[in-house]
Amino acid sequence: MGRTEYDPIRKKAVRKRTAVASLIILVAIPILIALSTLLDNGKLFMLFSLGVVICCMAPFFMVFEKRKPKAREIVLVAMMSAITVAAHMFLHITVPIQIGTAMVIIAGISMGPEAGFLVGALSRFVCNFYMGQGPWTPWQMFCWGLLGFLAGFAFNKIDMVNVSESIKSRDFKVVLGPVLCIAAAEILAFVSYFIWPESGETYVQIDGFSGFVDKITASGSLKEVLNLLGAVLGWRVYFFGALGLLAGILLQRKRMPVDNITITAFTFFTTLILYGGIMNIAAMFTSAGIAGSGGISWNTLRLLYITGLPYDIVHATTASFCIFIMGNPMIRKIERIKIKYGIYK
Repeated sequence: MGRTEYDPIRKKAVRKRTAVASLIILVAIPILIALSTLLDNGKLFMLFSLGVVICCMAPFFMVFEKRKPKAREIVLVAMMSAITVAAHMFLHITVPIQIGTAMVIIAGISMGPEAGFLVGALSRFVCNFYMGQGPWTPWQMFCWGLLGFLAGFAFNKIDMVNVSESIKSRDFKVVLGPVLCIAAAEILAFVSYFIWPESGETYVQIDGFSGFVDKITASGSLKEVLNLLGAVLGWRVYFFGALGLLAGILLQRKRMPVDNITITAFTFFTTLILYGGIMNIAAMFTSAGIAGSGGISWNTLRLLYITGLPYDIVHATTASFCIFIMGNPMIRKIERIKIKYGIYK
C-alpha cells in the first residue's frame, strides 16, 4: 500500500510526527551542535553527540505512539545502520566511494523520514569510533541524518502491486521541475557574481563576463575550468542551490517516483548543496582555534566554500553512482521485508 493511501487518522498522525521531527531537526539539534562547538572549546563533543542521538530517537519512536514497538521494527533500523557502517568503513579504506551517504538516503526513502534521520545520525556516530571522533562528529551526524530525513520527506513509498513498473520507470520529465529549479538558482548565482562582485573574494581577477569567457577558453584542462568555476561561484553554489533545492522538493513533494534517474539526481544535489554547505561551516568552527586558520569570519567561510567545492562534487558524484547501481534493488528488498513482517503498520 502506498503512502498516499493512508486513512485520515493515520495521515493526521504522520503530519504531527513530521512537524515534531522538523522542529527537533531544525531547532533542537542545531542548538546542541552550536553548544558543542562553543562550550569548553569543543571538548564536550561526545556528550552533545549522545544528545543528538537521543533527539533523533524521539520522532522515530513517535511512530509507535499508541502501541508498543515490535522487536522486528527496531531490528530493521539496527540492520540498516550496521550495513551503512560496514559498507562505508570497507570502502573508506579501499576505494574512496561515499557509499554511506547513499545508504542513508536509501533508508530514508524506504523507511520514512524519522527512521532515515535516525539511521543517518546513528551510523555516522558509530563510523567515527573507527574514523575518529571530534568536534565535527555532531555536525556529520546532523548532515547524514538530514539527508535521510529529506529523502523520506520527498519520496513516495513503492507501490508493491506495481513494483516492476515503478522500478523500471526512467522518465526524466518527472524530475524536470526540481532540476530546473536548481538550474535556475545556480544560473542566478552565476549572474549575481557579476552584478554584485565582492572585492578580494577570489584569487582570480576577472574583468566582467567577457573576461570570464576568455579565462575559460584559455584553460588547459578540466581541473583548471572547475577551479575557475569554484573561484567564481564559491558560497553561491550552496546558498542559491539550497533555495532551488527547497523549491524543487516542495514543487514535487510526494510525487517523485523511486526510479534510478530520480533518486540519483536527488542524491547528487542534496549531497553537494546540503552536506557540503553545512560541513564547510563546520570546518570553519571546528578549526577556529588552530593557528593560521583565519578564525571565524566571512572571509574564512568564503575560502572554505571555494576550496571545498571540488571535494563536495566528488562526494556527491560517488554517492550518486552508488545509489544508481544499488538503490532500487535495496529499496525493493526493504519494502518486501516490511510487507512480509508487517513493519510500521
